[in-house]
Amino acid sequence: MDAIEVMRKRRTVRRYTGAPVPRADLETIVDCGRLAASGRNAQPWDFIVITDRAMITRLKIVADWIDGAGAVIAVVMDPSSRWWVEDGAAAVQNMLLAATALGYGACWLEGYTLRREDELKIMLGVPAEKRLMTLVPVGVPAEWPTKEKKTLAEVIHWETW
Repeated sequence: MDAIEVMRKRRTVRRYTGAPVPRADLETIVDCGRLAASGRNAQPWDFIVITDRAMITRLKIVADWIDGAGAVIAVVMDPSSRWWVEDGAAAVQNMLLAATALGYGACWLEGYTLRREDELKIMLGVPAEKRLMTLVPVGVPAEWPTKEKKTLAEVIHWETW
């Protein structure tokens, strides 16, 4: 798949087969995340890859369906960077696209994660001074969502609104 095809195919996947995701594929997905643009090239991120079934089951506190994923990637950010939110978003988007390119489904769990951030940081051993931006479940999709996006004609404007 080329990059444009990947962007057109990417959808939020919340149903997985439970099959494991090979370590090499997880490394590729995280590598794409670390290659994202970041303000002043600060690269204020770290990633925790969780494949342990017991830990993934514990992570169900953020979403009941998460235990079907083959892995979960925790995105940990350094909030001392002025653009940590934007940088983290770029890293997550790169990982979502990489997962799609490799044939996996993934989901961005930011809202769910932030509500339980303190509890999750303890569970995952994240240093107190860092932020747990999101969890990204990754896995073999049990189904590929087909929800339609707005058309280009609905969102594009030329020169002025």
